[in-house]
Formats: sequence, structure tokens, C-alpha cells
Amino acid sequence: MEVRSEGGGGGLQQVIKCDKLPTAQLVAVGELWQQPRRVLNLTNVSIHEKVQSPPPLVLPRNYISNGFLKVSCNGGLNQMRAAICDMVAVARLLNLTLVVPELDKTSFWADPSDFDDIFDVQHFIDSLRDEVRIVRRLPKRFNRKYGYQPLQMPPVSWSKEEYYLQKILPLFSKHKVIHFNRTDTRLANNGMPLDLQKLRCRVNFRALKFTPEIEALGSKLVQILQSKGPFVALHLRYEMDMLAFSGCTHGCTQEEAEELKRLRYAFPWWREKEIVSEDKRLQGLCPLTPEEAALVLQALGFAEDMQIYIASGEIYGSQRRLAALRTAFPRLVKKEMLLEPEELQQFQNHSSQMAALDFMVSTASNVFIPTYDGNMARLVEGHRRYLGFKKTIQLDRKKLIDLLDLHQNGTLSWDEFSVSVRLTHEKRMGQPTRRTVIADKPKEEDYFYSNPQECLCAGTSCDDLLGSGNMTTIQ
Repeated sequence: MEVRSEGGGGGLQQVIKCDKLPTAQLVAVGELWQQPRRVLNLTNVSIHEKVQSPPPLVLPRNYISNGFLKVSCNGGLNQMRAAICDMVAVARLLNLTLVVPELDKTSFWADPSDFDDIFDVQHFIDSLRDEVRIVRRLPKRFNRKYGYQPLQMPPVSWSKEEYYLQKILPLFSKHKVIHFNRTDTRLANNGMPLDLQKLRCRVNFRALKFTPEIEALGSKLVQILQSKGPFVALHLRYEMDMLAFSGCTHGCTQEEAEELKRLRYAFPWWREKEIVSEDKRLQGLCPLTPEEAALVLQALGFAEDMQIYIASGEIYGSQRRLAALRTAFPRLVKKEMLLEPEELQQFQNHSSQMAALDFMVSTASNVFIPTYDGNMARLVEGHRRYLGFKKTIQLDRKKLIDLLDLHQNGTLSWDEFSVSVRLTHEKRMGQPTRRTVIADKPKEEDYFYSNPQECLCAGTSCDDLLGSGNMTTIQ
């Protein structure tokens, strides 16, 4: 990325120019044979028409299984993706046979997709066979219609290997099948054995390959965008579910705020009911509004002719709320604008499959900017680190809200605002860094999947890449 200064308009203007990046294998890194038949070279030098033959299957790991682990993932696509990685690691640790995970169909999105509607299930099974035995379904003798009742339970969140070895493994002596009915964040970020950390990465970066249909259409989206020059993927998390869940209503009408409140109360698992929206916003706990995102992108120095790809579902308030962003960046696009309706038809009403397309585009973009640090933002950031620390601008929302309010009330001039925004983020560009460990506060420390540092180095130490010493620790 090149940053150059241009005069004009009575002040200093920073114009960011994104250089084209090298080829990125979007999901299964380094395995070109797994890509769709037309594999785009991101340098635009060529398009490979011939696919290499797949390598021979690895030998299966020979072990005596202690039982079957059945899991039901909860949440959106990327929350479930991380959970699948964790559950493979748990099955490997306890010498279990893993049943292909069930995906969430009861959340806000009500997506009916099964595992094999999103991921290549045979590749998932085959690519991990040297680590863990995976089956598509339980043997008939363990089916409920035959009277068998598995033990259902949610494992304790943020648990380390000792919990699973000491508390969970003994349960298999009585229950041959255990069903984990919640799987989000059930493994600790830190303090885990290196081999398990690397296995989590292997599942994430290599075994979880999207279906050929998703990969083909995702690759086409990337090709369309790159044919028109560099592009920024803006994960604009200004969607109804996020606003209802967070209670953030800044910029909404009174009617919209009431609608979001009613939605929050309608879902029992969105526990925090009474929320003061402005207090949360000032704490940096709200996604940026589209209007705020437009100002931030301009302050960061992106030129008005930069392609901006909106990686999200339906923006709350629709075109009315996107007006300021589109005025600032006329080359604003979404997948619905780049593809024919019939191409997207098979993915309609399947939010996780639509999110998979955005995931692929976000991973391949020249710059990725999330306006909220949810699961997609964090997993895309981790993928981009794995692909060579591709530029990801991690917005400091608390600081930005202070700066935005000062600018909009006239206290801070545009030049002062722009300089402050750039200085705030000069070390928040996805550079190599160590995860922050906060003792006894796993929710507040850096998430493993956003910075899987154990998987970014060839050896057992990351000192050459990240500097000597242990991970940053906050007592």
C-alpha cells in the first residue's frame, strides 16, 4: 500500500493507493487442486485452466475410540466455524469419534442449511483422518428411535485440556455418546498444547473448505472486483440482528428504535434487556453507523474512486442509511449488484451460505475493515494474518466515537480529525503481534482465531516474527 499526499482543498489530503496482492488460496491454503476449475491469480497474470490432481489420502490414525461426540453448533457461520475447529481438537484430545456437526437452525437467521450445504463434507472427513475419526451419522444402535438417550450437556466455556480430560472423558465410561448442545467458545484462547492449537488452525485453514458451488461463485465475485482494480471489503455490521442484540440505535428513528427493542425482547437468549444506546456507543460497544463509516474511510485517506465492497446482509434502513456512504464512495457495491439474480437464487434465505461468499471476498480484498469485532471480523482477520498479514484495519471504536463527535460539533477541524484517525490506527493494520492474555478474563483477551500466532511460524517459537518474550500479559 502506498500513501501519498496531495494538496488541494485548503489542506493536506492523504490518498491511499492499494497495490494488487499475490494469489491467495481463499480457504484451503496452499492446495490449488481444491479450488474451482477457474482459479484466479490475484496478480492478474493468468488464470489456471488445469487443476492439479489431488494428493493421495493420508493414512487414517489408528486408535481405540472412547465414544462418539455429537455436537450442535450455535450462532452464525463464523461462530459455528470456530466451534467446529474446537470440537475437532476436543475429539482428538479425548480419542473420540466425531459425528459431522449439526448447524444452528433456530437462531435469529433461521438458516436451514446443513453442514454439507456449506462445507465439502467428504473433504472435511478425509483431510483430518490422520488426526480424528469422523462419521456422517451415529450408528443406528445409538439412534433415539431405538431408545438410546445420549447425555446432553454444554461444556464449560473457555476450558483448557484439563477440564476435558478430568471432567468430560470419564463420562464416556457410562455414556457412549455425549451431545454437546452448545459449542461456542468452549476452548481457551491460551495455555493450550501447541499440537492442539495447530490442529485448530489446520481445521480452519485447510479442512473447512466451502462447497464447489460456493467457491465457484465466491471466486467469480473476487474476479469481477479485481478486474476493476483494488478494492476494500467493508464489513458493515449495521444489520437488524446486531442492532437489536446490542441495543445500539444511534441514527435510527424513534419507530426504528422501538422495533429493535421489541425484537430484542422477543429472543430470550438476548438477556440484557434495558440498554442505554448512547452509553454503549460512547464505550465503543456499538457498530459504526454507515454515516460514521463514510467519515472514517475518508479520514483514513481512501480516495473517492476506491471500490468499496459491502460485506454484510441487509443494512438496517436500507438505501436511506447508505446514502452518505454512497455519496462519499460512488463505487460502492454489494454481491447483489455484481451477480445476476439467478446466480444468487440458490443461496437466498440461507444466511450462512451468503455469509460464506462475503467471507471469501473479504479474505481476498486488498484491505479489510470491520466496523464491529464480531465473529466474522475476527475469523477473517485471522485468515488474512495466515495469508501473509494482509492489511486489516482494526478500528478503535471508542476513540473514533470521541473524534467523530468532536468533529461533528465543530470542535475538531477536518484536517485535525483526519490526522488523529490515521495516528490512532497506524499500529492497528494487522501487523504481526502477540495475543494479549488477561488472567482470569478470557472474554477480554485477544481471540485465538483472530491471531493464531502458533500457526504463523514454521517452528515452535514465533520469536523471529513477533519478538522475544512471552505473550503480552495483563494482570
